[in-house]
Amino acid sequence: MQNKTESRQVTTTQRLVTRLSVLIAAGLLLAARSASLEAKASGSSEPDDQAAILALLNEQTAAWNRGDLERFMNGYWKSDETEFVSALGVSRGWQALLERYRHGYPDRKAMGHLTFSNLEIRVECPTAAYAVGEFHLQRQSDNPSGLFTLDFRKFPEGWRIVVDHTTAYASPSPAAK
Repeated sequence: MQNKTESRQVTTTQRLVTRLSVLIAAGLLLAARSASLEAKASGSSEPDDQAAILALLNEQTAAWNRGDLERFMNGYWKSDETEFVSALGVSRGWQALLERYRHGYPDRKAMGHLTFSNLEIRVECPTAAYAVGEFHLQRQSDNPSGLFTLDFRKFPEGWRIVVDHTTAYASPSPAAK
């Protein structure tokens, strides 16, 4: 009798172990599947967000090159909290930034032709990103260029620049005679 009882206990224990193993394996598979779907969901929007930010920068460049400052400013968050940082200091507010551009670039000749190079766009999360690059202005009298960092936030209307930190390279000194 003892053998039959021991045999039943072993069989019952084996069944429990087998069921437990199946449940653990199913749980692990479910967790792995969930993590995979989550990674795909969060990662799949990054290329789309990068493309949207690049499109915004291309729209700004085109507007600048047409001499359309108002359209150029569409890339910025229309808020009193928008910031522009340069060697001249910090400008706060969308309207103040527009006035700064109007004062510094009063006409097409002063605006020149804008291009960007070495552009890198990094999406940090679904609502925040930044871009780093170089700007180049071609004008009749000079060709200023420099570096910029743009902080973006995603709003219902799309990606907008919330902080623009632009620094011009030092002008080359006149050649010694």
